Amino acid sequence: MKIGDIERILNILQRNAKKLISLHNPIFNGNEEKYLIDCVRSNFVSSVGEYVNRFEKMISDFTGTSFAVVAVNGTAALQVALRIVGVQNDDEVLIPALSFIATANAVHYLGAVPHFIDVNSRSLGIDATDLESYLSELVEMKNGESINRRTGRRIKAVIPMHTFGHPVDMDPLLDIAAKYRLEVVEDAAESLGSYYKGVHTGNHGRIAALSFNGNKIITTGGGGAIITNDESLARVAKHITTTAKVPHKWEYNHDMVGYNYRMPALNAALGCAQMEQLPGFIEKKRKLAEFYKEAFSTVEGATFFTEPAYAKSNYWLNVLLLDKADLQVRDEILQKTNDAGIMTRPVWKLLNTLEIYKDCPAMDLPVSRDLEQRIINIPSSADLLSR
Repeated sequence: MKIGDIERILNILQRNAKKLISLHNPIFNGNEEKYLIDCVRSNFVSSVGEYVNRFEKMISDFTGTSFAVVAVNGTAALQVALRIVGVQNDDEVLIPALSFIATANAVHYLGAVPHFIDVNSRSLGIDATDLESYLSELVEMKNGESINRRTGRRIKAVIPMHTFGHPVDMDPLLDIAAKYRLEVVEDAAESLGSYYKGVHTGNHGRIAALSFNGNKIITTGGGGAIITNDESLARVAKHITTTAKVPHKWEYNHDMVGYNYRMPALNAALGCAQMEQLPGFIEKKRKLAEFYKEAFSTVEGATFFTEPAYAKSNYWLNVLLLDKADLQVRDEILQKTNDAGIMTRPVWKLLNTLEIYKDCPAMDLPVSRDLEQRIINIPSSADLLSR
Protein backbone atom coordinates (compact mmCIF):
# COMPACT_ATOMS: atom_id res chain seq x y z
CA MET A 1 0.00 0.00 0.00
CA LYS A 2 1.30 3.42 -0.97
CA ILE A 3 1.15 6.65 1.02
CA GLY A 4 -1.29 8.00 -1.56
CA ASP A 5 -3.68 5.14 -0.86
CA ILE A 6 -3.56 5.84 2.88
CA GLU A 7 -4.41 9.47 2.15
CA ARG A 8 -7.35 8.34 0.00
CA ILE A 9 -8.63 6.22 2.89
CA LEU A 10 -8.42 9.27 5.12
CA ASN A 11 -10.29 11.40 2.59
CA ILE A 12 -13.09 8.85 2.27
CA LEU A 13 -13.57 8.68 6.02
CA GLN A 14 -13.51 12.46 6.32
CA ARG A 15 -16.53 12.89 4.05
CA ASN A 16 -18.90 15.39 5.70
CA ALA A 17 -16.80 15.29 8.89
CA LYS A 18 -17.31 18.41 10.98
CA LYS A 19 -16.41 16.97 14.36
CA LEU A 20 -15.13 13.79 15.98
CA ILE A 21 -16.52 10.76 14.21
CA SER A 22 -17.00 7.95 16.70
CA LEU A 23 -16.82 4.28 15.83
CA HIS A 24 -20.48 3.62 16.63
CA ASN A 25 -22.66 6.09 18.51
CA PRO A 26 -26.20 5.48 19.84
CA ILE A 27 -29.12 7.25 18.19
CA PHE A 28 -32.10 8.44 20.25
CA ASN A 29 -34.64 9.85 17.83
CA GLY A 30 -37.73 7.94 18.92
CA ASN A 31 -39.82 7.41 22.03
CA GLU A 32 -36.90 6.98 24.43
CA GLU A 33 -37.69 10.00 26.62
CA LYS A 34 -41.44 9.32 26.58
CA TYR A 35 -41.06 5.71 27.68
CA LEU A 36 -38.46 6.52 30.34
CA ILE A 37 -40.71 9.14 31.91
CA ASP A 38 -43.65 6.76 31.78
CA CYS A 39 -41.55 4.05 33.43
CA VAL A 40 -40.46 6.39 36.24
CA ARG A 41 -44.02 7.52 36.86
CA SER A 42 -45.21 3.91 37.01
CA ASN A 43 -42.84 3.26 39.95
CA PHE A 44 -41.87 -0.07 38.31
CA VAL A 45 -38.26 0.77 37.55
CA SER A 46 -36.56 -2.45 38.62
CA SER A 47 -36.75 -5.94 37.11
CA VAL A 48 -40.53 -6.25 36.92
CA GLY A 49 -43.04 -4.18 35.03
CA GLU A 50 -44.68 -3.62 31.70
CA TYR A 51 -41.56 -2.54 29.86
CA VAL A 52 -39.55 -5.64 30.75
CA ASN A 53 -42.24 -7.95 29.40
CA ARG A 54 -42.81 -5.73 26.37
CA PHE A 55 -39.15 -5.56 25.49
CA GLU A 56 -38.80 -9.35 25.73
CA LYS A 57 -41.72 -9.84 23.35
CA MET A 58 -40.32 -7.31 20.88
CA ILE A 59 -37.00 -9.18 20.86
CA SER A 60 -38.55 -12.60 20.35
CA ASP A 61 -40.91 -11.28 17.66
CA PHE A 62 -38.08 -9.59 15.75
CA THR A 63 -35.63 -12.51 15.95
CA GLY A 64 -38.28 -15.14 15.34
CA THR A 65 -37.34 -17.00 18.51
CA SER A 66 -39.99 -18.34 20.86
CA PHE A 67 -38.59 -16.83 24.04
CA ALA A 68 -36.42 -13.93 25.19
CA VAL A 69 -35.15 -13.29 28.71
CA VAL A 70 -33.49 -9.92 29.25
CA ALA A 71 -30.39 -9.57 31.41
CA VAL A 72 -28.07 -6.88 32.75
CA ASN A 73 -25.57 -7.32 29.91
CA GLY A 74 -24.56 -9.64 27.11
CA THR A 75 -21.79 -11.32 29.09
CA ALA A 76 -24.22 -12.29 31.85
CA ALA A 77 -26.64 -13.58 29.22
CA LEU A 78 -23.91 -15.76 27.69
CA GLN A 79 -22.81 -17.07 31.09
CA VAL A 80 -26.36 -18.10 31.95
CA ALA A 81 -26.89 -19.66 28.52
CA LEU A 82 -23.78 -21.80 28.97
CA ARG A 83 -24.76 -22.86 32.46
CA ILE A 84 -28.26 -24.01 31.58
CA VAL A 85 -27.08 -26.18 28.67
CA GLY A 86 -24.85 -28.03 31.13
CA VAL A 87 -21.40 -26.43 31.02
CA GLN A 88 -19.73 -27.25 34.34
CA ASN A 89 -16.52 -26.64 36.22
CA ASP A 90 -13.46 -27.95 34.32
CA ASP A 91 -15.34 -28.49 31.06
CA GLU A 92 -13.79 -27.12 27.89
CA VAL A 93 -15.76 -24.81 25.58
CA LEU A 94 -14.64 -24.20 22.01
CA ILE A 95 -14.56 -20.49 21.16
CA PRO A 96 -12.94 -18.40 18.41
CA ALA A 97 -9.59 -16.88 19.31
CA LEU A 98 -10.70 -13.83 17.31
CA SER A 99 -13.44 -12.54 19.61
CA PHE A 100 -14.17 -9.96 22.27
CA ILE A 101 -12.99 -11.02 25.71
CA ALA A 102 -16.56 -11.44 27.00
CA THR A 103 -16.83 -14.74 25.10
CA ALA A 104 -13.94 -16.22 27.07
CA ASN A 105 -14.92 -14.57 30.35
CA ALA A 106 -18.43 -16.06 30.27
CA VAL A 107 -16.82 -19.51 30.03
CA HIS A 108 -14.35 -18.74 32.81
CA TYR A 109 -17.06 -17.50 35.20
CA LEU A 110 -18.43 -21.06 35.29
CA GLY A 111 -15.06 -22.55 36.14
CA ALA A 112 -14.83 -23.94 32.61
CA VAL A 113 -11.87 -23.60 30.24
CA PRO A 114 -11.88 -21.64 26.96
CA HIS A 115 -10.43 -23.71 24.11
CA PHE A 116 -9.41 -21.45 21.23
CA ILE A 117 -10.37 -22.22 17.63
CA ASP A 118 -9.33 -20.66 14.33
CA VAL A 119 -11.65 -18.68 12.07
CA ASN A 120 -11.97 -18.29 8.31
CA SER A 121 -11.41 -15.13 6.34
CA ARG A 122 -14.80 -15.15 4.59
CA SER A 123 -17.01 -14.92 7.69
CA LEU A 124 -14.45 -13.96 10.40
CA GLY A 125 -16.10 -16.72 12.44
CA ILE A 126 -15.29 -20.33 13.32
CA ASP A 127 -14.03 -22.37 10.39
CA ALA A 128 -15.98 -25.62 10.45
CA THR A 129 -13.66 -27.48 8.05
CA ASP A 130 -10.55 -26.80 10.12
CA LEU A 131 -12.45 -27.55 13.33
CA GLU A 132 -13.55 -30.96 12.03
CA SER A 133 -9.98 -31.86 11.10
CA TYR A 134 -8.75 -30.71 14.50
CA LEU A 135 -11.38 -32.55 16.54
CA SER A 136 -10.94 -35.79 14.59
CA GLU A 137 -7.44 -36.11 16.04
CA LEU A 138 -8.06 -34.46 19.41
CA VAL A 139 -11.28 -36.08 20.61
CA GLU A 140 -12.03 -39.49 22.03
CA MET A 141 -15.71 -40.33 22.46
CA LYS A 142 -16.55 -41.87 25.85
CA ASN A 143 -20.10 -42.60 26.97
CA GLY A 144 -21.45 -40.26 24.32
CA GLU A 145 -19.22 -37.34 25.30
CA SER A 146 -16.20 -35.70 23.69
CA ILE A 147 -13.03 -36.04 25.76
CA ASN A 148 -9.88 -34.08 24.98
CA ARG A 149 -7.13 -36.73 24.64
CA ARG A 150 -4.49 -34.22 25.76
CA THR A 151 -6.15 -32.80 28.87
CA GLY A 152 -8.65 -35.49 29.83
CA ARG A 153 -11.36 -32.85 30.13
CA ARG A 154 -14.83 -33.02 28.61
CA ILE A 155 -15.45 -30.70 25.65
CA LYS A 156 -19.04 -29.69 26.29
CA ALA A 157 -19.97 -26.82 23.97
CA VAL A 158 -19.00 -24.62 21.05
CA ILE A 159 -19.71 -20.89 20.77
CA PRO A 160 -19.98 -19.48 17.25
CA MET A 161 -19.54 -15.71 17.51
CA HIS A 162 -21.06 -13.69 14.66
CA THR A 163 -18.20 -11.23 14.29
CA PHE A 164 -19.17 -7.60 13.63
CA GLY A 165 -22.65 -8.85 12.70
CA HIS A 166 -21.54 -11.28 9.96
CA PRO A 167 -23.11 -14.73 10.54
CA VAL A 168 -20.98 -17.83 10.90
CA ASP A 169 -21.63 -20.60 8.35
CA MET A 170 -23.82 -22.56 10.76
CA ASP A 171 -24.89 -25.69 8.85
CA PRO A 172 -21.49 -27.43 8.76
CA LEU A 173 -20.81 -26.32 12.32
CA LEU A 174 -24.09 -27.83 13.49
CA ASP A 175 -23.14 -31.10 11.78
CA ILE A 176 -19.85 -31.17 13.69
CA ALA A 177 -21.60 -30.34 16.95
CA ALA A 178 -24.03 -33.23 16.44
CA LYS A 179 -21.18 -35.63 15.64
CA TYR A 180 -19.24 -34.71 18.78
CA ARG A 181 -22.28 -34.15 21.02
CA LEU A 182 -21.49 -30.49 21.60
CA GLU A 183 -24.02 -27.90 22.74
CA VAL A 184 -24.19 -24.92 20.38
CA VAL A 185 -24.52 -21.58 22.17
CA GLU A 186 -24.51 -18.65 19.76
CA ASP A 187 -22.74 -15.48 20.76
CA ALA A 188 -25.07 -13.19 18.82
CA ALA A 189 -24.04 -10.11 20.81
CA GLU A 190 -23.15 -8.19 17.65
CA SER A 191 -25.69 -9.66 15.22
CA LEU A 192 -29.15 -8.35 16.09
CA GLY A 193 -30.69 -7.86 12.64
CA SER A 194 -28.45 -10.41 10.88
CA TYR A 195 -29.69 -13.51 9.07
CA TYR A 196 -28.17 -16.84 8.11
CA LYS A 197 -29.92 -18.31 5.06
CA GLY A 198 -32.97 -16.19 5.81
CA VAL A 199 -33.21 -17.11 9.51
CA HIS A 200 -32.17 -14.67 12.22
CA THR A 201 -29.01 -15.50 14.15
CA GLY A 202 -29.72 -17.11 17.50
CA ASN A 203 -32.15 -19.64 16.06
CA HIS A 204 -29.57 -22.21 15.03
CA GLY A 205 -28.11 -23.43 18.32
CA ARG A 206 -30.10 -24.38 21.42
CA ILE A 207 -29.71 -20.92 22.89
CA ALA A 208 -28.04 -17.58 22.20
CA ALA A 209 -27.01 -14.30 23.82
CA LEU A 210 -27.54 -10.73 22.59
CA SER A 211 -25.93 -7.49 23.77
CA PHE A 212 -27.43 -4.01 24.02
CA ASN A 213 -24.31 -2.19 25.15
CA GLY A 214 -23.99 1.51 24.30
CA ASN A 215 -22.16 0.81 21.06
CA LYS A 216 -24.46 -1.92 19.71
CA ILE A 217 -27.01 -1.52 16.90
CA ILE A 218 -29.66 -0.80 19.56
CA THR A 219 -28.82 0.06 23.14
CA THR A 220 -30.37 -0.07 26.57
CA GLY A 221 -27.31 1.62 28.06
CA GLY A 222 -26.16 -1.72 29.37
CA GLY A 223 -28.08 -4.90 28.80
CA GLY A 224 -28.42 -8.21 27.05
CA ALA A 225 -30.84 -11.02 26.36
CA ILE A 226 -31.02 -14.78 26.19
CA ILE A 227 -33.02 -16.04 23.22
CA THR A 228 -34.12 -19.62 22.58
CA ASN A 229 -36.80 -21.80 21.06
CA ASP A 230 -36.63 -24.22 23.99
CA GLU A 231 -39.32 -23.46 26.58
CA SER A 232 -37.58 -25.40 29.35
CA LEU A 233 -34.34 -23.46 28.85
CA ALA A 234 -36.21 -20.14 28.81
CA ARG A 235 -37.97 -21.01 32.05
CA VAL A 236 -34.71 -21.88 33.80
CA ALA A 237 -33.00 -18.77 32.37
CA LYS A 238 -35.66 -16.49 33.80
CA HIS A 239 -35.59 -18.30 37.13
CA ILE A 240 -31.86 -18.16 37.77
CA THR A 241 -31.49 -14.59 36.52
CA THR A 242 -33.98 -13.55 39.22
CA THR A 243 -31.98 -15.10 42.10
CA ALA A 244 -33.85 -18.42 41.67
CA LYS A 245 -36.60 -17.22 43.97
CA VAL A 246 -39.59 -19.56 44.15
CA PRO A 247 -42.75 -17.52 43.40
CA HIS A 248 -44.71 -16.69 46.57
CA LYS A 249 -46.56 -13.65 47.88
CA TRP A 250 -44.16 -13.11 50.77
CA GLU A 251 -41.75 -16.00 51.42
CA TYR A 252 -38.11 -15.88 50.38
CA ASN A 253 -37.31 -19.38 49.21
CA HIS A 254 -34.54 -19.99 46.65
CA ASP A 255 -34.14 -23.46 45.19
CA MET A 256 -30.95 -22.92 43.16
CA VAL A 257 -27.86 -20.76 43.26
CA GLY A 258 -29.04 -17.96 41.02
CA TYR A 259 -27.93 -14.53 39.87
CA ASN A 260 -29.31 -11.04 40.23
CA TYR A 261 -29.02 -10.58 36.47
CA ARG A 262 -32.46 -9.35 35.35
CA MET A 263 -32.60 -6.15 33.31
CA PRO A 264 -34.22 -3.17 35.10
CA ALA A 265 -37.40 -1.77 33.59
CA LEU A 266 -35.70 1.60 32.97
CA ASN A 267 -33.28 -0.06 30.58
CA ALA A 268 -36.08 -2.08 29.01
CA ALA A 269 -38.09 1.10 28.40
CA LEU A 270 -35.15 2.49 26.46
CA GLY A 271 -34.91 -0.79 24.58
CA CYS A 272 -38.56 -0.69 23.52
CA ALA A 273 -38.03 2.69 21.89
CA GLN A 274 -34.86 1.46 20.21
CA MET A 275 -36.55 -1.69 18.86
CA GLU A 276 -39.17 0.47 17.18
CA GLN A 277 -36.36 2.09 15.18
CA LEU A 278 -34.29 -1.03 14.50
CA PRO A 279 -35.47 -1.69 10.92
CA GLY A 280 -34.49 1.88 10.02
CA PHE A 281 -31.11 1.51 11.70
CA ILE A 282 -30.41 -1.65 9.69
CA GLU A 283 -31.45 -0.04 6.42
CA LYS A 284 -29.16 2.95 7.02
CA LYS A 285 -26.24 0.76 8.07
CA ARG A 286 -26.55 -1.35 4.95
CA LYS A 287 -26.58 1.81 2.84
CA LEU A 288 -23.42 2.94 4.62
CA ALA A 289 -21.83 -0.41 3.82
CA GLU A 290 -22.71 0.05 0.14
CA PHE A 291 -21.13 3.50 0.22
CA TYR A 292 -17.94 2.10 1.73
CA LYS A 293 -17.86 -0.81 -0.71
CA GLU A 294 -17.96 1.54 -3.69
CA ALA A 295 -15.69 4.19 -2.17
CA PHE A 296 -12.93 1.71 -1.32
CA SER A 297 -13.17 -0.22 -4.58
CA THR A 298 -10.46 1.97 -6.13
CA VAL A 299 -8.10 1.95 -3.15
CA GLU A 300 -5.13 -0.35 -3.67
CA GLY A 301 -3.98 -2.54 -0.83
CA ALA A 302 -7.25 -2.70 1.10
CA THR A 303 -10.76 -4.09 0.63
CA PHE A 304 -14.06 -3.35 2.30
CA PHE A 305 -15.29 -6.54 3.97
CA THR A 306 -18.74 -7.64 2.78
CA GLU A 307 -21.26 -10.18 4.05
CA PRO A 308 -20.87 -13.85 3.02
CA ALA A 309 -23.13 -15.02 0.18
CA TYR A 310 -25.32 -17.07 2.55
CA ALA A 311 -25.96 -14.15 4.92
CA LYS A 312 -27.62 -10.81 5.35
CA SER A 313 -25.62 -8.80 7.85
CA ASN A 314 -26.49 -5.83 10.01
CA TYR A 315 -22.95 -4.50 9.34
CA TRP A 316 -22.64 -3.58 13.00
CA LEU A 317 -18.99 -2.57 12.73
CA ASN A 318 -17.58 -2.05 9.26
CA VAL A 319 -14.24 -3.61 8.37
CA LEU A 320 -11.48 -2.31 6.14
CA LEU A 321 -9.31 -5.34 5.39
CA LEU A 322 -5.70 -4.85 4.33
CA ASP A 323 -4.75 -7.14 1.48
CA LYS A 324 -1.60 -8.20 3.30
CA ALA A 325 -0.72 -8.50 6.96
CA ASP A 326 1.35 -5.41 7.74
CA LEU A 327 1.30 -3.93 11.23
CA GLN A 328 3.26 -0.87 10.12
CA VAL A 329 0.66 0.07 7.48
CA ARG A 330 -2.23 -0.82 9.79
CA ASP A 331 -0.90 1.34 12.58
CA GLU A 332 -0.13 4.24 10.23
CA ILE A 333 -3.77 4.25 9.09
CA LEU A 334 -4.94 4.06 12.69
CA GLN A 335 -2.65 6.94 13.66
CA LYS A 336 -3.64 9.22 10.79
CA THR A 337 -7.38 8.66 11.13
CA ASN A 338 -7.48 9.09 14.89
CA ASP A 339 -5.30 12.20 14.66
CA ALA A 340 -7.87 13.58 12.21
CA GLY A 341 -10.72 12.99 14.66
CA ILE A 342 -11.95 9.82 12.98
CA MET A 343 -12.20 6.93 15.40
CA THR A 344 -10.82 3.70 13.95
CA ARG A 345 -9.74 0.60 15.82
CA PRO A 346 -7.78 -2.61 15.27
CA VAL A 347 -9.50 -5.89 15.95
CA TRP A 348 -9.17 -7.38 19.45
CA LYS A 349 -5.92 -9.04 20.45
CA LEU A 350 -6.25 -12.79 20.00
CA LEU A 351 -7.63 -14.16 23.24
CA ASN A 352 -5.01 -16.91 23.53
CA THR A 353 -2.26 -14.24 23.57
CA LEU A 354 -3.64 -12.49 26.64
CA GLU A 355 -1.76 -13.29 29.85
CA ILE A 356 -4.96 -14.44 31.57
CA TYR A 357 -5.72 -17.07 28.90
CA LYS A 358 -2.30 -17.95 27.48
CA ASP A 359 -2.27 -21.39 29.13
CA CYS A 360 -5.63 -22.48 27.73
CA PRO A 361 -5.74 -25.07 24.94
CA ALA A 362 -5.68 -23.79 21.38
CA MET A 363 -5.43 -25.21 17.88
CA ASP A 364 -3.08 -23.68 15.31
CA LEU A 365 -4.43 -20.21 14.49
CA PRO A 366 -2.87 -19.06 11.20
CA VAL A 367 -5.96 -17.28 9.87
CA SER A 368 -6.70 -15.54 13.16
CA ARG A 369 -3.09 -14.32 13.41
CA ASP A 370 -3.23 -13.04 9.84
CA LEU A 371 -6.55 -11.21 10.32
CA GLU A 372 -5.36 -9.65 13.56
CA GLN A 373 -2.84 -7.65 11.53
CA ARG A 374 -5.21 -6.78 8.67
CA ILE A 375 -8.53 -5.70 10.22
CA ILE A 376 -9.36 -2.05 10.81
CA ASN A 377 -12.80 -1.11 12.11
CA ILE A 378 -14.05 2.14 10.60
CA PRO A 379 -16.94 4.45 11.62
CA SER A 380 -20.24 2.58 11.47
CA SER A 381 -22.98 4.72 13.05
CA ALA A 382 -26.36 4.38 11.34
CA ASP A 383 -26.69 8.15 10.87
CA LEU A 384 -23.20 8.72 9.47
CA LEU A 385 -24.26 9.51 5.90
CA SER A 386 -27.01 11.89 7.01
CA ARG A 387 -24.85 14.16 9.16
